[in-house]
Amino acid sequence: MSILYKVGSVFIPVTDIEKSMKWYEKNLGVRNIDTWDGGAGFYFPDSDTQLGLVQVDSPQPTEFVIRGRKKNVYFNFMVEDIEEVHKELKKSGVVISEIEDFGGMKGFEFFDLDNNPFSVVNEVEDSPFHRDQVRKSQYK
Repeated sequence: MSILYKVGSVFIPVTDIEKSMKWYEKNLGVRNIDTWDGGAGFYFPDSDTQLGLVQVDSPQPTEFVIRGRKKNVYFNFMVEDIEEVHKELKKSGVVISEIEDFGGMKGFEFFDLDNNPFSVVNEVEDSPFHRDQVRKSQYK
């Protein structure tokens, strides 16, 4: 028997749930599903993965240390038009890095109200990580 797994929800620690709810709705375009004591759930209009904000007393890391000072986020957001997303976040006053080209992938980081870092990426079509290539692998 084959068990299929999908990422259901990604949870993000925030120190001010009300402000963060508004920030995520405005800047990521998520839509609220429901709230609970100490949290709020959202969906992305074009994705099955949900986003949960969880109230915490103090900021918690959303990244891990690879070695030395080099860090990596736990997950990234995939977008079709990375330049447009970068421009929109910058226009909204979100703290962002410059877009970097990694040869097959472009990416940048942005930070939420709690200074949680997040990565935005855009894979080129022939990259094995591009969603069309991944779909082909899924149906082999």
